[in-house]
Order: sequence, then structure tokens, then C-alpha cells
Amino acid sequence: MKTRPIILTMMLCVFGFALAFAVDNPQMGTWKLNEAKSKIAPGGFKNDTVVYAADGDNVKVTTDGTLADKPVHTEWTGKFDGKDHPLTGDPMADSRSYTQVNDRTLILNNKKDGKTVVTGKIVVSKDGKTRTLTTHGKDAKGNKMSSTAVYDKQ
Repeated sequence: MKTRPIILTMMLCVFGFALAFAVDNPQMGTWKLNEAKSKIAPGGFKNDTVVYAADGDNVKVTTDGTLADKPVHTEWTGKFDGKDHPLTGDPMADSRSYTQVNDRTLILNNKKDGKTVVTGKIVVSKDGKTRTLTTHGKDAKGNKMSSTAVYDKQ
């Protein structure tokens, strides 16, 4: 049988797809918060670093920052398919979905126990050097809040 060559070919295709996705998607990479250009709501997340990386045929998103001056590290792995995937490390949410609008725009929804707690829009600039995240939701006390975080590509 030719099982071994078929499996090898399939593995190379998956690897090639993941590599092409990582190279072609402007969201991918490491992003650092530009505090001077950002307007973070009091009591909201302040993610200093956001990393989008290929994880097989998925995307892994990790953040490092603070919430109420306490360090927070979150991790999410999934696809930009609009479906909820588990989110770890966020005390205010347990799942997140990303929906790809176009090659530079994502819509995100953070949920806690199935209920939306934060919505957001992520737009990467045409030159690929800046990423802007605009979020709307409620803080830990239930007050409405909005933030705009601007990130520079590293």
C-alpha cells in the first residue's frame, strides 16, 4: 500500500496551509500596546502584549496584561469561524469567538456562562504596522465601559 506517502503528503499540506495562513494573515504576530494612542476604560483590561500564532490549523491568541492592577495571562485557541472556543485566564469570560470580516478585520465576542460580556472589533492598518481593538462591555461592577487599544507590530 501507499499509505505512508499519502499520510506524508497530507501532513505537508496541513503544514503548508498553516504556514501560508500565518504569513498571509495580517493579524498574526506579536503586538505591543501603545499607551499614548490608547484610551483604556478604568477597571478594564489593559493587555500590554497580544500574540497571534499558528497552532496547527488553528490560531492561538495569548495576552499578557493587567485587570485592576493585577497581572492577567489569557489563552485562546480556535479558528476565526464565529464559533465559541474556550478562553482561559480571563476572570470575566470563559469563551471567545472571532469572526473574520475581511483580511484585516475581526469581530470578537467574549462570553461568560454563555452570555456575551464584551464585544469588540479588531482592525489592522493597511500597512500592517498598527492594530486597533475597540471593545464594549461591562466592568466587574456591571458598569458600561468602552475602550480603544492601539497596538504596534513587533
